[in-house]
Amino acid sequence: MSHQPQYIHVSVAWPYSNGDLHVGHAAGNFLPADIFARYHRLRGNHVLMVSGSDTHGTPITLEADARGISPVEVFEHYHRRFLLTQQKMGISYDLFTHTDTESHHRIAQDIFLLLRENQCLYSETQRLLYSEREGRFLPDRYVEGECYFCGYDGARGDQCDECGNLVDATRLINPRSKNAPDDRLVIRESEHYFIDLSRFAEPLLDYLEGHESHWRANVMQFTRNMIRRGVEEGLRGRPITRDLDWGVPVPLDGWDGKRFYVWFENIIGYFSASVEWARNVGRPDAWKHWWYNPDAKIYNFLGKDNIPFHTIIWPAELMGISGLYHDGKSPLNLPHDVPANEFMNIEGRQFSTSRNWAIWLPDILERYQADAIRYYVAMTFPETHDSDFAWEGFLARVNNELVAAWGNLVNRALNFAWRNFDGRAPQPGALADSDRAIIARSEAGFAEVGALLEQVRLRDALQAAMEIVRAANAHLSEREPWIRIREDRGDAAASVYATLRVIDNLKILLAPYLPFSAQQLHEMLGYEGRLFGALEIRDVQEATRSHEALCYDPQGAIGRWCASDLPPGQKLNEPKALFTRLEPEIVESERAFLGAKREEREIS
Repeated sequence: MSHQPQYIHVSVAWPYSNGDLHVGHAAGNFLPADIFARYHRLRGNHVLMVSGSDTHGTPITLEADARGISPVEVFEHYHRRFLLTQQKMGISYDLFTHTDTESHHRIAQDIFLLLRENQCLYSETQRLLYSEREGRFLPDRYVEGECYFCGYDGARGDQCDECGNLVDATRLINPRSKNAPDDRLVIRESEHYFIDLSRFAEPLLDYLEGHESHWRANVMQFTRNMIRRGVEEGLRGRPITRDLDWGVPVPLDGWDGKRFYVWFENIIGYFSASVEWARNVGRPDAWKHWWYNPDAKIYNFLGKDNIPFHTIIWPAELMGISGLYHDGKSPLNLPHDVPANEFMNIEGRQFSTSRNWAIWLPDILERYQADAIRYYVAMTFPETHDSDFAWEGFLARVNNELVAAWGNLVNRALNFAWRNFDGRAPQPGALADSDRAIIARSEAGFAEVGALLEQVRLRDALQAAMEIVRAANAHLSEREPWIRIREDRGDAAASVYATLRVIDNLKILLAPYLPFSAQQLHEMLGYEGRLFGALEIRDVQEATRSHEALCYDPQGAIGRWCASDLPPGQKLNEPKALFTRLEPEIVESERAFLGAKREEREIS
């Protein structure tokens, strides 16, 4: 039965453009999304993968204050670095844009007005922390204090990173200003708009029930507990505007000094980026295939600290714009799955940018192959619990698995064919039973690995593919073509040809994880063309404003999620090592960078 193409939307959490990307971003957001998107492209599905730089919010203004420059200068600098870093990592967005485009501003404002018209918002005087020294209300990220849920003393004014709960800055115990801890904070009143979450409690619980079979247990449990606790305590509205001069303006008379809360408008970016992409490719209505089509599936990729925004706030916004929040319906598709990852720690300690306890992607991409980084992070994905990036583990997995297992299998088989069969895939004699068995094992991998990828069990899928690698290595060692060729050239040809067929299959099974080496191997096996399309940075016209974007162009992609039909006698290209063996010394040298003062980067 032929595969009926599906519409798959891959929405990736937007990183704040206030500092470089690190392995936590890769593990939590964009690498899982890229693997998932590449798999579905190989399946022949219609994939739209979007994200961008989160250009608003206090993380950007805090960085701008620290540097004495404007927020625009900060976000434009780091947006450009995001593009370059993700291009080097092979992250295949159909569009990686940013939230300061005219299109995003307009769509966010339109959604606000629809929610207001449908009585899903209300305005209310809010008690806020005010700095008399600075003469302004302090945005939430400028405030720290003790969390009133768990007691953590470093909770931000909007969310506690320790327990994950959204918080009210005025309820923090001993609140203080990040800029001036001795500053006297007082409470003053200011009028703001709130999203009326009490209207959405039951529809949201019904929505969760409809997705219980395929959501991760941690995501489902966290969301249910948060809604139920809110219902028990009297679910309060959540403010969606704030006193700021940086961000998307509130489109109402008399609200000139206020902007949208970043969490309210940035998540709308999944929709606004889809609209922007459609216009950029010359098909302005194409976004509707993913947002209006009831058979389309939307997947949101994010870290666990962003769960409530994707499982409560965003679905509520989508329900609310239709005015049908009472029965949980929406004219636009709600997320089908929210496969949030837990956190990736660093060498057994919690990630911390302030203490430079982080592994920065622009740095390590200068020293290591992108596929090596992708492989180790994927094998260490924190899908169900926190995981740990350890340099000793990186060394071991690269050398023992990528080099000694997968790379060695490729090198042994291709080099043997190159030297002994005139640089061609051998014309096999009769295949032995074990030859047919290992080919069948690799062909069965398309169903096995594919089923795990469909469930977003990406680490398990990679492990399943590597089991086939190990079985193929054992088969080749058992068949010993380097000995058999002196006694029975046809039998040696059969074992090598069978191994090349398996390698060709494994090339596809591993391609979502290892796109660079998969393409290199594709060419060494004598094929022309590209498994995937092109990934490039280019100027994209956005209304009257031009900005650079990372775009995936599927033109010329030929990869398919199906078994090899490698023709006997096909001309091979000269084999080269796919992966570089690492020296043990890297462990201590890389550990030495952790916690060390990082050189301040100039922003021009």
